[in-house]
Amino acid sequence: MFQNRAEALALALPAALFAAAVFLVPVVILLSDGFRSSAGGWTISAYTDFFSNSLNQTVFLRTLKLGALVTVVSAVIGYAAAFAIVSLEPGAKGRMTGLVVLPLMISPVARTYAWIVILGRTGIVNQAFQALGITEVPLRILFSETAIFIGLLQLFLPLMIISLISALENMPKDAIPAARVLGANWFQVFWKVVLPLTKEGLVIGGTLVFTGCLTAYITPAILGGSKVLMLETLLYQQVSVSNNFVSASVIAFILIVMSFAANILLKRVATARNKMRSRP
Repeated sequence: MFQNRAEALALALPAALFAAAVFLVPVVILLSDGFRSSAGGWTISAYTDFFSNSLNQTVFLRTLKLGALVTVVSAVIGYAAAFAIVSLEPGAKGRMTGLVVLPLMISPVARTYAWIVILGRTGIVNQAFQALGITEVPLRILFSETAIFIGLLQLFLPLMIISLISALENMPKDAIPAARVLGANWFQVFWKVVLPLTKEGLVIGGTLVFTGCLTAYITPAILGGSKVLMLETLLYQQVSVSNNFVSASVIAFILIVMSFAANILLKRVATARNKMRSRP
């Protein structure tokens, strides 16, 4: 399409400069506050102070745990749902994909407040538990890690399913039948055939889900409240309540590092699996 690389770079330069001006520069300025000392030098004391606080340690581990748990569960459910959708006829496949995408068109605020109606003390879940005799008093589900997990899973599961649908559709149609003919059971088919051939979709979906869990504010704030904090809600408190922009800069840097680390880790795992399979 382009005569040479210089022409392509010249056309891409305005977009790159615009992105650098409105995104990279403000982010670098924000993140640099966490490495500046009151004397004007550079230091990491803000990070050591942050991780020396027991509350911050708990919030960090909770955020990491819920993000990883939501990513793993969404991958398990996503593979099952993607397999079912890909095996349908074209018309039914389009309708089911539309149903998967439909929640993404609804505001996260509305979707999160709906969980209050479902998980509240007088909600559908507690009414069902009491009607079945599982419990005599309403369970405290709201304002807990369980509520945040459910809300985040419902919020980002469609992203995983869409990524895996695309990966499964690009997989050779005869790969699974060939493996079955050669005597592989379904676990071996998934582990040695499907998973390596769909690793790119898993990496993309896992990155989107994990990063979304790290950056989502509405769902943890509403379903977790002020008692079950995550890094994103703690970041908001540091800015709006404590007016502590240095601590907010530290949290922002941690969230960015965790997002990039998750993507690198998923790619490394996928690459390691390919190397293990290629060994004699």
